[in-house]
Amino acid sequence: MAFDFLVPVADKVLAHCELLPPQSLGKNIHKHSARKGLPVLANASIAIMGVNESRNAFEKKKERLDISQIRIQLYKLLLGNWNSTIVDMGDIEEGETVEDTYFVVKEIVAGLLEENIVPVIIGATQDITYPSYRAFDGIKDMINLVAVDSRFDFGADEELISSSSYMSKIITDKPNNLFNFSNIGYQSYFNAQEEVDLMERLFFDAYRLGEIVSDISSVEPILRSAHIVSVDARAIRAGEVGMSDNFSPNGFNGREICAISRYAGISDNVSVFGIYESENTVQSFQLMAQIIWYFIEGFNFRVDESPQEQNKGFVKFMVPTEDEELIFYKSDLTDRWWVEVPSILTSHTKTNSPALLPCTEGDYLDACNQNIPERWFKAYKKGFT
Repeated sequence: MAFDFLVPVADKVLAHCELLPPQSLGKNIHKHSARKGLPVLANASIAIMGVNESRNAFEKKKERLDISQIRIQLYKLLLGNWNSTIVDMGDIEEGETVEDTYFVVKEIVAGLLEENIVPVIIGATQDITYPSYRAFDGIKDMINLVAVDSRFDFGADEELISSSSYMSKIITDKPNNLFNFSNIGYQSYFNAQEEVDLMERLFFDAYRLGEIVSDISSVEPILRSAHIVSVDARAIRAGEVGMSDNFSPNGFNGREICAISRYAGISDNVSVFGIYESENTVQSFQLMAQIIWYFIEGFNFRVDESPQEQNKGFVKFMVPTEDEELIFYKSDLTDRWWVEVPSILTSHTKTNSPALLPCTEGDYLDACNQNIPERWFKAYKKGFT
């Protein structure tokens, strides 16, 4: 069984927990230890695990990621007003081959998904997103993937899968379960024009760094429909993580990346959350821990709501435009917005019922001004190609 390949949390981390106050995360997480074995998964909501595989790094790592130090910083943090049960599964170490590691990640993530447990993956390199995506095989047909990344990570066609080309593998690999890919925070000078054009041709969504930081709440509808969220730490600016090598002067600051993480946690659909490409500095360890804390915080404030369920608690808005009549819904409880897209999944559901696409109030106002929202247009085109 794949769970047998999990390595217990390091003794130094467990020893550190003994000194922590009772309100700390370290005192309230059920941990995989050499003495007690794996924690019981019954009633668990979130499972933390490390993946120390970096052989497919595009730029070879100078040293192993010290996941134990991220854990120590995470365990120091205090609980919020939470009611979820959190387990720490320990780490997946390098297999004999990279493919062996991918297989173990896929099997463990699939096992957690079947138990309705959200894996939080601390990975050395972002190619671990690929086996996390493949874990949905046989569990869910169409997957929405969101990457918080300064690059699209398509790579060259002939290139083997790596931390800079895993998206090409996801797009081309069979069975193709990817319905939509969204990039949050790309920086134009890191991406070839051909990659930008490819995003357009596939009707994928790309949001520039400046666009996001000008209104960080704009990520909420993007993340609301995501099933996998993959965060590349190199999307964070160098000054925030105490590093200069491999990091850029431009990027998200600590507050912004934590806000994005919280929005990911709040999303009803996010089933896998991963953070990758971190470095071994105290500042980085602290920020990665805080990003995870904010994801858990968001998770504990999830609200399961959908306008399709008899439309109770929602206000319906019908907006006639020159070509279409757009139907919007606004939640009375959360103020979140949705818009109907006719037959967005026609080829998969074999029905003509409209699907609901998360959107913003700004999209509604654009429609009122006779401007079709871009997110609606892309979803509509994708449903009919």
